[in-house]
Amino acid sequence: MSFVSSDPRARLASLGGDTHQISAYGDASYAKYYETQPQVASESEQTWVARGQNFVVAYSEVKAGASLERQGEADEYFLLVPDPEAAVQVVTRDENADVGGGSVVIVPPGDSSVVSMIATVLVRFLTARAADLAALASNAPIYATDAPNVAPVVAWPEPPGGYRVRPYSLDVPETEGRFGRIWRSRCLMVNYSAPRHGPRDVQRMSPHTHHDFEQGSLCLSGTFVHHLRWPWGTDQRLWREDTHEICAGPSLAVIPPLVLHTSQQCGTGINQLVDLFAPPRLDFSAQDGWVLNAAEYPGPEAS
Repeated sequence: MSFVSSDPRARLASLGGDTHQISAYGDASYAKYYETQPQVASESEQTWVARGQNFVVAYSEVKAGASLERQGEADEYFLLVPDPEAAVQVVTRDENADVGGGSVVIVPPGDSSVVSMIATVLVRFLTARAADLAALASNAPIYATDAPNVAPVVAWPEPPGGYRVRPYSLDVPETEGRFGRIWRSRCLMVNYSAPRHGPRDVQRMSPHTHHDFEQGSLCLSGTFVHHLRWPWGTDQRLWREDTHEICAGPSLAVIPPLVLHTSQQCGTGINQLVDLFAPPRLDFSAQDGWVLNAAEYPGPEAS
């Protein structure tokens, strides 16, 4: 299976592998925040929580002055501030950083708080070692036992400059041959794709598989259909029907390994998708210039 030639991912090595000896496939799951009640609700915030095997996503609608607290966080986490008009203050033991909107921020391990200056949306992307949030996830029952075929997170080397609050602007010009807007930390990777205007050309789909990791696809706006096809191996008991799940924004889809999938934007306006991975993807990281903060986070070969 290959991509259309204009897709920069076309030159990546195939991740398919032999599925004939697989003993189980993971389940896809969908958290449609617009259809469900938040897992955390107070006067200042409403937060929806969903997870993958290795990651947790907390999507928060906050009022001005709201503070999102983390105590004793084991790993760095990503904070997404998608609204260009927003402003937040990220407070850690060592820093008090003012961050503008239209940003993605890496927050150090340990205690931290994120204070919003206006009513806005804030998204946190954490490892599953954020056990309190993982337990709240709407799809937590799927992970009562470990999902099959998912490799564990092994942290990549520490950043040479040490841990600190690291904000990055989402306003990154597109470059020929570079895919997405990708940042990584030691354990996580975020791909904030370019906004997609209008429906996708049905002649330019991009079905593909991931061998040993889940993909979290966070829809911030618009509407996507996530098309999934489970492989037919030698054990017919594992065969499944294709699925075509409609997810408007805001929502999260978690796509398991080995499943052929592609996401099709369908909204007539702006369709915005953010892809999330844990651990960072080696194939993306191997492409020169794709990971925008690669100089700050060495790859595993540095170990």
